[in-house]
Amino acid sequence: MNYKLICLILMGLILCYDLFIQYLSYKSKDNPIPDNVKDLYDGETYAKWSAYHKETCQAAIIATFFNDCVYIALIAFNVMPLVAVGGNPYFGMMSVLGVFVLIDTVLGTIFSYIFNMKIDEKYGFNKMTLKTFFADQIKSFLITLVLLFALMSLFIFIYEALGDWILLLFSGVMVAFLFAVMFLAPIFSKLFNKFTPLEEGELRTKLTALLEKYGYHVKEIQVMDASKRSTKANAYFSGLGKTKTIVLYDTLIAAMTPDEIVAVFAHELGHGLHKDTLKNSVIGIVQMLLIVVLAWATVRTEAIYPAFGFAGRNYGFALLLVMLVESQIVMPLFSILAGAVSRKAEYRADAQAVQEGYGEALISGLKKLSKENLADLAPSKWEVLLTYDHPPLSQRIAAIEKEMKK
Repeated sequence: MNYKLICLILMGLILCYDLFIQYLSYKSKDNPIPDNVKDLYDGETYAKWSAYHKETCQAAIIATFFNDCVYIALIAFNVMPLVAVGGNPYFGMMSVLGVFVLIDTVLGTIFSYIFNMKIDEKYGFNKMTLKTFFADQIKSFLITLVLLFALMSLFIFIYEALGDWILLLFSGVMVAFLFAVMFLAPIFSKLFNKFTPLEEGELRTKLTALLEKYGYHVKEIQVMDASKRSTKANAYFSGLGKTKTIVLYDTLIAAMTPDEIVAVFAHELGHGLHKDTLKNSVIGIVQMLLIVVLAWATVRTEAIYPAFGFAGRNYGFALLLVMLVESQIVMPLFSILAGAVSRKAEYRADAQAVQEGYGEALISGLKKLSKENLADLAPSKWEVLLTYDHPPLSQRIAAIEKEMKK
């Protein structure tokens, strides 16, 4: 079996699919805007959105094409065996993954610079200084490298010791890793942003009362200095179980009224009451287990490595095949189902905000968020089906208004 030829054909198909998704996004600018969101953009704002959308889509198409072509070239010309350190499986893995992550980071930094420091800067979104931008890239590079080296070293240790039994043990390790990442996410976020307590007042009182009504304990309500990077607004819960930390972007507080912010968290409360976070965790675990199975099948297929220029097994290259090829074929199919489940959960969470009496506030809040972020108001149905985990704004508003009439 010609593994290399099959790999290159699959990577070519992945490139075509990625470009197709980007093309769908680009063409959405020609779709008519639904009546219930036509008031969102006035003539000047719509012209700004159209120009911004066009530039970001064009840049995304170029980035997708260039990145995928670089990855194809790395495989086609047997570049990775040239940097692999022989003999020790750990050093062999680290050399291949280290070089790949460096290449990927350089590519990511170039296009992130274009998106953030050029396009977003041009349209008034970017607030990052060059110092903050490059500091973020370096931190992300180091965190990625440490996590990959640690996980793959553990994989090698277990595989060398137990062989095929790795499926059971390492699957458990990856599930534990997933929950550890969820637990440590607030700590990692503090490497990039500053958090300060929300001052006492109407907003803090209403948020606390909303959660405590359903037995949730509010550990902290924090404000994140998102404005140092962007004008775009957001908010989220962190924490497992009934203890929650509420994080508000400072840009959100500046853009929305207290009732609109509480409406957003009434929506998030709906996710909690319907166990959507737990369901998403289960989906994440299934995805993680699928990656483990792919990694196991790739590592144990000895005939793969000579086809790509390696003298023997290289665990780092096996992971690259999983990340660049195998998961890119399987995950889009998986994501269609996960996206459908997620969109249904969003409608249900919106209904919870309506039940709490915040229907009108949620609509106005969603409109403000969409306007602040220059959201696409008329995405293609195919783009929604293939990539969206939230329904388009017009469909959410229609569902909220229908719920309010009940």
